[in-house]
Amino acid sequence: MDGMIFGRTSLLCTLLLWTFQVCSGGVVVDVARQVEVMKGETAKLPCKYTGSDSPNTIVEWFIEDQGTRTRVAFHSKSGEEKSDEGTTLSGRVTIGADFTLTITDVKPSDELVFHCQVTAGAQGVGDGSTVLKVFFAPEKPELTKPSTQSISVGESTSSEIGTCVTMNGHPQPRIVWFKNDKPIPEDKDRSKETYMVPSVVKEASGLYTIKSVLYMRPTKADKDSVFQCIVEYMMPKTGINQKKSDTIKINLNYPSEKATFTLLNTHPVKEGDTVEMKCETDGNPQPEFEFSKGSKPINGQGGLVTLKSVKREASGEYRCNALDFDNLDADLTGTINLNVNYIDPVSITPEQSQVVGIGKQVEWQCRVHASATATVQWKKGSVVLAGGSSLSLQEVTYKDAGEYVCVGSVPSVPGLTAQRSVNLTVEGKPKIKAPAPGEVRKEGDMVTLKCSAYGFPAPQFTWTPPGKESISVEDNMVVSTVTLQATADIMMSGVICEVSNKHGKDSETFPISLKRAIDNSAEVLLSGNPVLKSADKQQGGSSGVVVAVVVCVLLLLLLVALIYFLSKKNNLPCSKKDKKEVSTTDRSENIVVEMKTDKANEEAGLLNKKVPAEQ
Repeated sequence: MDGMIFGRTSLLCTLLLWTFQVCSGGVVVDVARQVEVMKGETAKLPCKYTGSDSPNTIVEWFIEDQGTRTRVAFHSKSGEEKSDEGTTLSGRVTIGADFTLTITDVKPSDELVFHCQVTAGAQGVGDGSTVLKVFFAPEKPELTKPSTQSISVGESTSSEIGTCVTMNGHPQPRIVWFKNDKPIPEDKDRSKETYMVPSVVKEASGLYTIKSVLYMRPTKADKDSVFQCIVEYMMPKTGINQKKSDTIKINLNYPSEKATFTLLNTHPVKEGDTVEMKCETDGNPQPEFEFSKGSKPINGQGGLVTLKSVKREASGEYRCNALDFDNLDADLTGTINLNVNYIDPVSITPEQSQVVGIGKQVEWQCRVHASATATVQWKKGSVVLAGGSSLSLQEVTYKDAGEYVCVGSVPSVPGLTAQRSVNLTVEGKPKIKAPAPGEVRKEGDMVTLKCSAYGFPAPQFTWTPPGKESISVEDNMVVSTVTLQATADIMMSGVICEVSNKHGKDSETFPISLKRAIDNSAEVLLSGNPVLKSADKQQGGSSGVVVAVVVCVLLLLLLVALIYFLSKKNNLPCSKKDKKEVSTTDRSENIVVEMKTDKANEEAGLLNKKVPAEQ
């Protein structure tokens, strides 16, 4: 009996083992647990199997949607492959020889569970599942304020702060609120002072649009708070990513507790300035203001008082008053003590311009009165002469004549200055400034000469010889400019400029000379004579040079002839009895004569000429 039971048990175990082998066939399917892909890209789902060598093996891919499997493609070991029609993947899915399922133009709706099923006949069936994840980054969140203009502090219910919307994301993104760069805890309980109301819309494209509305019961401390929303979303490989919205500040109404009155001018106020004073409270919106100086009301607009071109009389205490009906108990008063700086006109003693003789002394005193400590400087032109109220000039010269300015300034008030000027005239005998010689290219040209002279009364000019004259004033000098012809007499004697006034006279002679021309086309011998380099350059030389050369040659020939004639007669004054007479051989020696001329082009000329032998 026991043996029979044992036999039956063994048979049952064998049958169970055989059934398991038939069902499983020993086929093992290897797939990726999850495949991630961006929307619009191509997804590849690999599938491999082991444990089957049947030629009738078939690999099929299925999608699972709400518990129902639908085949989308298959591939047999014999080489047959096909994509099924009528599925959501039709036209976008293929299966390769390695049984990899390829999906093009992936859509969010393709985010499903995919099954790779391998059927190997008697060797059994294997199955592996892959989850396809589709990603798409949402747009930058847009943060908008509510349509209501402002929010008041102290309201019994929470107010809408802003609405954040982000569109076209996958998978569903998440919105996080921030106040002053710190996250606000997410809370959907509308009984709380701070909460959010989220909403999700799945578009026809399969992408998500997320909206979140923030509600708060703000306090006065939130008047400067900055709000922002951030969308968090998943992406392949990089994990969680973020996009930030622009920031907003809420328009918060709250009562005033104190008032401030401020002078907007950044520098000390001086006469002639425009003064701006602003009154404001620490509440919102700003109440109406009233302004006054003492008991006299002053006009203002929007909390701003403007005083144009102020005088020293504008100094004093200014007051602003505000009334806030949301806080009637608050003292909303502000005051400003305005000080208008000034400087009086400068006074100089003696105040008249001075006329003193050359070599004499002159002195002035300058006085300045201002609202603050002032400094005094004396200047002539841009040159500072002295610091202090006194200016004393000893033994004045003509160069000391001119305008002197006393400048008073208040260092503590930039731009606060006053000045006054006096003139000094130095009287005396005229004095000509060192003359500048005139130059001409050749005799007969016109020459212009300038004679500058100091002196007061203004000197009178006399030119010898006279010419075309004009008078001008330069600095402290009177200048006479004359133009005349450079005759031979003028070239020799020069031109005389004479100046005179009631104190005396002065004169100077202006020499006239020829400009020394340097001809770059000539080479100069050691003797100093120029030699032209070519016939073309000789033709381009001056006619004066040609004439001088011709004259020199003629004079030289005459001299040689004279010497020759005297030697024949033995009447040379330099001959001596103890010397031998000049023989025919001696006469044939070379005679060297050096000719000199006053002209620049003929200086230090050497001319060598052989005397012909006596016939």
